[in-house]
Amino acid sequence: MRVILLNFIGKFRVIFMLGVLAGWSLFPVPVLSKEKPVILALGDSLTVGFGVKEEESYPAKLQLKIASAGFPHKVINAGVSGDATAGGVRRIRWLMKHEPEIVILALGANDALRGFSVEEIRRNLELMIGVCRKHKARILLAGMKALPNYGEDYMREFETVYYELAEKYNLDFLPFLLEGVAGVREHTQPDGLHPIASGYRIVTDLVWERLKPMLAAPLSRGGQ
Repeated sequence: MRVILLNFIGKFRVIFMLGVLAGWSLFPVPVLSKEKPVILALGDSLTVGFGVKEEESYPAKLQLKIASAGFPHKVINAGVSGDATAGGVRRIRWLMKHEPEIVILALGANDALRGFSVEEIRRNLELMIGVCRKHKARILLAGMKALPNYGEDYMREFETVYYELAEKYNLDFLPFLLEGVAGVREHTQPDGLHPIASGYRIVTDLVWERLKPMLAAPLSRGGQ
């Protein structure tokens, strides 16, 4: 009887060790609480908050509005000063590690300042939209406007890209990120483009107006 018992114990130990190596558990494993859902603010210096304190950037101010409204979401500032749409394409897949529920896509201003091809800008924006959709992230597309440096045709074609992509992919859409800010001296830095604190308050309100209904709507990841 003792021999049988020892054999049983020996076999049990072998099975137990194999189970441990295979990742089995004989005991309940505590389920870790899911991290806060992420809103990824993807952009350039307008997203970074160039020239103002970190807490004055629109993603930081947006975080306060989200918390005040009772939503659990965490805003990640993924802005890079000087970035163009091509830079966004290079970064977007790596940024998906955050598993964002919503991506605020606000790129293209630097492309327009440098006179990049409108078709190249469109292609890059579409690539980023595609990656977001593949990862089931909803998109808030923020439109940009070009300065008159490259002529009226370029201005019109550039601005139209955002409208057409928003319609094509049925995206939530903010026609112009800097509406009421760009070119307004009391709200911008000396360059007339980058907002000061008061300008970022306006930008935050514009983004929040479009974002709040997205947060309040039933979650349908990738439904755009």
